[in-house]
Amino acid sequence: MADMMKVTVITPEREFYSGEASMVEFTTTEGDMGVYREHIPLTVIAAPGILRIHEAEKNLEAALMSGFVQILPDRVTILAEVVEWPEEIDYARAEKARERAERKLRERGADIDVARAEAALKRALVRLDMRK
Repeated sequence: MADMMKVTVITPEREFYSGEASMVEFTTTEGDMGVYREHIPLTVIAAPGILRIHEAEKNLEAALMSGFVQILPDRVTILAEVVEWPEEIDYARAEKARERAERKLRERGADIDVARAEAALKRALVRLDMRK
């Protein structure tokens, strides 16, 4: 297909995904973003959210926690610190992380790092959103 672009997602441990897609959607520090072929060159910072890869025959979803995204007219490369397919997520652990972060934010003790607790809550909620 002429309107497809190369998409690669790399983590420190492995090549998470490599294939052709008509569109890629993800969350950045500035908000949600969708990229089609022929997008202007751009580099953005990925924030916790759902990564959606629109292949010719199917759509794939993964939990993307953080990283950098390089966008070129014919390709998108995501250098992710953490990205997980739904079947790789430990949902019980994510639920406990959500509860722990919410408790810390409710109590707001002097020793609580609010920004860190909010980031942990966001990561847990993204993982839990992957549950079907």
